[in-house]
Amino acid sequence: MTGQAAPLTAGRTIVVISDRIDHAGAGEAAAWADLPPGEAPWQDPRGQDVEVTGGYLERLPLACVAAGIVDAAEVWHHQTGGGRAPFRAAGPRLGYRAFRLDDAHAPLDNRDMVDFVHAFGAPHVLVVYGLGVSTALLDACANSVIVYNSIDAPTLRVPAQVSARFDLVLTGAPWQSAEVEARHPGMATAVLPVGPEFAAIDLFRPLRGPRDYDVIYVAAAQGYKRHDILLDAFARLPRDVRGLCVFGYGEDGDAIRAQIAERGLSIDCIGPPGVPFDEVNRLMNRARIGVVCGRDDGAPAILTEYMLAGLPVLANADLACGTQYILPETGMLAAADGFADAILTLRERAAGLDPRKEVLARWTWPHTIERLRPLLVAARENKSRTY
Repeated sequence: MTGQAAPLTAGRTIVVISDRIDHAGAGEAAAWADLPPGEAPWQDPRGQDVEVTGGYLERLPLACVAAGIVDAAEVWHHQTGGGRAPFRAAGPRLGYRAFRLDDAHAPLDNRDMVDFVHAFGAPHVLVVYGLGVSTALLDACANSVIVYNSIDAPTLRVPAQVSARFDLVLTGAPWQSAEVEARHPGMATAVLPVGPEFAAIDLFRPLRGPRDYDVIYVAAAQGYKRHDILLDAFARLPRDVRGLCVFGYGEDGDAIRAQIAERGLSIDCIGPPGVPFDEVNRLMNRARIGVVCGRDDGAPAILTEYMLAGLPVLANADLACGTQYILPETGMLAAADGFADAILTLRERAAGLDPRKEVLARWTWPHTIERLRPLLVAARENKSRTY
């Protein structure tokens, strides 16, 4: 049994499935469980305005709504333990659902999602991130336009039998597109990493106030974010250079703090847990430059988020995806062993740069959605010929 996706007309929906797994306690029964079979649970938001905001999970689907490609959007997560969490509306156009997951091995085989699609139909566009979903769900959504983004540096984080069902793969760099082509000749790809490309115009913005930090690094407290590069750089910098690390999540926060204390580095840390977007923006505005230290990383959203807040960016020259956002007008690249000197150089240049202007001209969501629109139309037309 496959779900039925509508053509590019009224009643269009987009679903984004993240690879996040929530570990819940006791919860409520599913909001959709009591709906009569065949009665789609989507809201009817026509005529309601939408703001493109939030994180990388929300901005792509909201941009599709704002551009009129679809009418409503949902973000789906996986959940272990407890009862199924109820539907949560985040406004007239966006909602969240969590579905019970019995086996947390990737690709995630969530039969609860499959049952939902069988009961209510498939979305018009299905976007799958990261560790991916099982072929059972993709078969249930066979008539949907299926889009994949790995988010991190590995191009395809799913087995070939899963990726073969994708209609479009969004990549972070040309080398990733080449890897997709090598596995699946003829598959459509586009270098449109969802984090930096679908930038929200005013979510991050310049503020007035003192800049009492020279450097800020907003990144998960996890090894692949390579905080060690920043710490080694600070060990070589003058002690009056001050840094701030903001951790949204991750298991290495205590270890990083301990290293900073042992080495006597001028770096403060906040989190985990993370802080709201407004607070992240305020913290960015206390610094002069933002850094991205990772190498084996996807194109992180923070690249353009720093820039929208007015900060030029120093990025690791070996960053696997995302160096295309580092222009002379937006920052600079440096090897790990040259980070200390690069911090001093970019700090001196920062006042003369306007990275927000460059992002507004190139990478905010209104630009990117017009690149995505014809790709979705082409995928729909190709699928119509196939089915």
